[in-house]
Amino acid sequence: MPISILYIATVAIWGTSWFALRFQIGQVPELQSIAYRFLLAAAILILWCFATRRRLRFGWRDHLFCAIQGATLFWFNYLLFYFATARIPSGLMAVCFSTILVMNIANGAIFFGSRAERRVWIGALLGMAGLGLVFLPEIVGIEFSRAHLEGLLLSLVATFSASLGNMVSVRHKRAGMPVVESNALGMGYGALLGLAAAGLFSSPFRFDVEAPYLLSLGYLAFFASVIGFGSYLTLVQRIGADRAAYASVLFPLLALLLSTLFEGYRWTLPAGLGILLVLAGNLLVLLRAKPAPAMPAAALPRTEP
Repeated sequence: MPISILYIATVAIWGTSWFALRFQIGQVPELQSIAYRFLLAAAILILWCFATRRRLRFGWRDHLFCAIQGATLFWFNYLLFYFATARIPSGLMAVCFSTILVMNIANGAIFFGSRAERRVWIGALLGMAGLGLVFLPEIVGIEFSRAHLEGLLLSLVATFSASLGNMVSVRHKRAGMPVVESNALGMGYGALLGLAAAGLFSSPFRFDVEAPYLLSLGYLAFFASVIGFGSYLTLVQRIGADRAAYASVLFPLLALLLSTLFEGYRWTLPAGLGILLVLAGNLLVLLRAKPAPAMPAAALPRTEP
């Protein structure tokens, strides 16, 4: 599948998943809903693997890294963001999560010795600054207290956890593990950890059989998890974790666009400038570097004696 389609799918699905999340709030505690989501997503992927005869038998080392990815990307970061939600506004959380751009660049250098191009760094900074302008009213209006500082710390740790999960995906590529199979195992391990966390922090277990909850759970499991994470982690393996992470800046903007249409969100001049910065950063991050022109044959040094 072309990279452009994967990128658009990631932004479109994750930018609209907030709408489905609204129907998850109610009778079922959020931690339990998260566990149900990834349990269903893992079941879908495992059944797909069996139906298409994809092997799920890997060595213990591969299973260990799938468990690490499940813990960091499909459970721990959600757990921390869940606790941060009660402490800071959603706009500030979005800005915190956009720092995954820088974290992926830094972690790529630490774990794999990879270096991001200068334009990727500039694009990342432009995107983060633009997102900050978009959510400027929420950021400026907050009075920092101990709870707010805790929320900031939780959000940043959650983002770092997600970045580590991205690094595991890079490792999967180097080890020859396909995205579908590794996601099936990773989400399975994450769902088990999520069920354990839900039992500790939000027992007794509950479930909602009403149509809005079931339909939104199905959307989050199939589209936001199976398709969304499948598209995103494929991007991580194809174009690198640094460039793929720019989707984290774009999907909050799509969510705001939908909020404009359905919830009466009003745009401001700083928000408009922020959009321009985000788009400029996106252009820098995703543009391919031009290859150096080949030297003409006459200019090549002679090698014969």
